[in-house]
Amino acid sequence: MMQPTRSGWRGALIANWFYLLIAVGLAFLPQIIGLITGDSPFGVRGRPIGQSIFWQGVLIEVFLLAVLAMSYNLLFGFTGVISFGHALFFGAGGYVIGLALEYTELGPELSVIVGVIIALVVSAGLALLIGLASLRLRGVYFAVFTLAVAELFFIFFGRLPLTFAEDGFSITDLPTWIDPIRNRLGFYYIALVLMIVTFLFLRRLIYSPTGAVMLAIRENEERAKTIGYNTLRYKLIAIMIAGMLAALAGILQALFTKKVGPELLGLTYTIDPLLMTIIGGAGTFAGPVVGATGIHLTDRLLRDREIIIGATTIDIGASWALILGILFIIVVLVLPQGIVGTWNRWRAARQAQTTPPPPPSARNQRAIETPAAKSNP
Repeated sequence: MMQPTRSGWRGALIANWFYLLIAVGLAFLPQIIGLITGDSPFGVRGRPIGQSIFWQGVLIEVFLLAVLAMSYNLLFGFTGVISFGHALFFGAGGYVIGLALEYTELGPELSVIVGVIIALVVSAGLALLIGLASLRLRGVYFAVFTLAVAELFFIFFGRLPLTFAEDGFSITDLPTWIDPIRNRLGFYYIALVLMIVTFLFLRRLIYSPTGAVMLAIRENEERAKTIGYNTLRYKLIAIMIAGMLAALAGILQALFTKKVGPELLGLTYTIDPLLMTIIGGAGTFAGPVVGATGIHLTDRLLRDREIIIGATTIDIGASWALILGILFIIVVLVLPQGIVGTWNRWRAARQAQTTPPPPPSARNQRAIETPAAKSNP
């Protein structure tokens, strides 16, 4: 296998300088906030949570939501499969890691590793079974089927004594390296690495021959079948990969909150990635990340805000669902391709206007200069 040349690596870094800059900025952001506010990014036992620790927590949530949204975008944005049951995979990851830590006697370190492996296997198996049972359905029928399956698991785990029914259970014994209380900064970097690796993996996948077939299925599945592709196989690959990525996000979500309950299987974790994908830009790589960042940061900033209009007080936090719905309608009407999709289209149009047309080939140039030559026998 050929290794990338030095110039190839340099060219890749130059071409992706913006993403690289963001990654470096996020890596040093806790230290930067600590320098500005005077708080330690590592936290100090017995002292109130400082700004650096607080924003680490907020950004951890952003990173995990971005991974969940990117996994959904693989289905909806790149393969054209609409699912209303994506929370099933997210919740499966959380429940499996929680049960592994609760009931196994392997020690915290090994329990986490075994739990992650089992969660990935379970999520891939669920995705395979759901795909085989329903991917032959089209459009809304598949979406309704996945919604029904997810709700079935939501009700089941909400009544299962093994998982403490609707109360759920807490995760108490974690290794220090992945404990968000004792090692918030370390957990921050784990979540950041997961988001970056997911982003790079999906870019690599979509630019591969497998990704090309997924895009063909999105554009015209019947034509892809006519060419000779087994579209069911590629849709199964998409839903299994999306399920495992969502499970990884669910694992870290459960470890971060130290709580496992039916809410991990709730409709919120299906609707949120759908809205984040559409608002950010479905079928783009950065769109779900932009959508997750914008929506979650706006939610955090407005959660405790109130607006007083005359004698009426409007609680922004209590009205967040309404605000998000209005924002979604505005984006769909004004930016139907999402924020990143609209930006990409505008940039492409601008480049087309400023880039001069390519010069004609030498052969065409000679034909232009001697038009009578072609008429000679």
